[in-house]
Amino acid sequence: MAAAAAMSVGAITVAGGASSAGAQTPSRGPGAAATAPGSGQVVVDWTKELLQLQATPGVQPATVHPTRSFAITDAAIYDAVVSIAHDDRPYRFAVPAPRMARPDAAAAQAAHDTLTALYPSEKAQLDQLLSNELATIPAGTGTTEGAQVGHAVAVKLLALRSNDGSAAVPPAFTPGTQPGDYRSTPPNFPAPQFTNWGAVTPFVLTSGKQFRPPPPPALSSQAYADAINEVKSLGQSQSATRTADQTTAAKFWSPPIWNVWNEIAANLVTRQQIDLERTSKIFSDLNLTFADASISMYDAKYHYQLWRPITAIRLAVGNSAIAADPNWNPLLTTAADPSYPGAHSVISEAAATVLSAFFAKDTHLTVTSDVLPGVTRNFNGFQAAATEAGLSRIFGGVHSRIDHVAGLELGQDVAQSVLTTSNSSAFGPQLPD
Repeated sequence: MAAAAAMSVGAITVAGGASSAGAQTPSRGPGAAATAPGSGQVVVDWTKELLQLQATPGVQPATVHPTRSFAITDAAIYDAVVSIAHDDRPYRFAVPAPRMARPDAAAAQAAHDTLTALYPSEKAQLDQLLSNELATIPAGTGTTEGAQVGHAVAVKLLALRSNDGSAAVPPAFTPGTQPGDYRSTPPNFPAPQFTNWGAVTPFVLTSGKQFRPPPPPALSSQAYADAINEVKSLGQSQSATRTADQTTAAKFWSPPIWNVWNEIAANLVTRQQIDLERTSKIFSDLNLTFADASISMYDAKYHYQLWRPITAIRLAVGNSAIAADPNWNPLLTTAADPSYPGAHSVISEAAATVLSAFFAKDTHLTVTSDVLPGVTRNFNGFQAAATEAGLSRIFGGVHSRIDHVAGLELGQDVAQSVLTTSNSSAFGPQLPD
């Protein structure tokens, strides 16, 4: 199966010493089995498996956003581990766990059972990975009991999300005809994607519109003209103003952005040998945030239905400060959804906010791209990487700065809300005694 990881982190260091995540090992309840440093690898293994599944043609349902699978899987892993470790509140479910149940077995079983339910055609491959994972854990009652805990949590999480609206048939999109109205884009004019995703029940937020950004500037405004003229210049396929480095950045960040940030997180926890409890918390918070950020993003996209830069530039109606160019093309292919806000900006800012809560903000990242073999980019912190990821869509010609700024704000709002809820009594029930 082809690897799905868009990027891998080649070298990760922390300026000034150890990260906040690696500085302490969370306390464990009296029933938790001891876990050696690096035991968070089981979460990394299942993350990579999910990345591979979603990269396989025909496996990921076209109308279901990929972030939903990450959120369900990592929430199940986290709740299974917490049910045994008793070191934190669960996301939603804490099930009774025998005293010697193994949390690593629980994590593996929870991941397997959620992914098998979400991708039934891949059961044989998932069964093999589970077998491989359990073979690394000492056989015995504790392993069996841990697996039972993981299974029980997976059943509950899957049932919780069974009627969340994700299975609804997306309504057909009727494009508008007025200036600013979104319509399908060249070269293939694909039908708009995820037209109903903003109505899916969030995992943590109260609704998809909870942090809906304000309307974009009026088409007649100077702010709108400045934003479109910027992307018209920088984002053109054969731009004379875009630098070589900006061209590299545009292509470097072009893969599905939630995949990129999951890879960054996976390499961080592996290299810093973070334990299972902490790793499960990191990935749960990260992917619950991505799922709710995606729901919020599509709510805003289809609420405002702002046309993409290619349409605005080719037609150039509504603002005399924008000169029409009917032959203008972007460097990258435009995604099949409205422009405002930008997905890379939303997801990347959400990632930077969450990861900064677990690691030092000035964590140095050297990120290696699979899209551009041998090319690496260096960042002095999560925010620097997130900012470039968002700006890369302007360099690629598929978003304007208006989309970027609104995306950063939305991503941060969602992430801060998830983190606040995750660390409060609102996150799940009390753990059983």
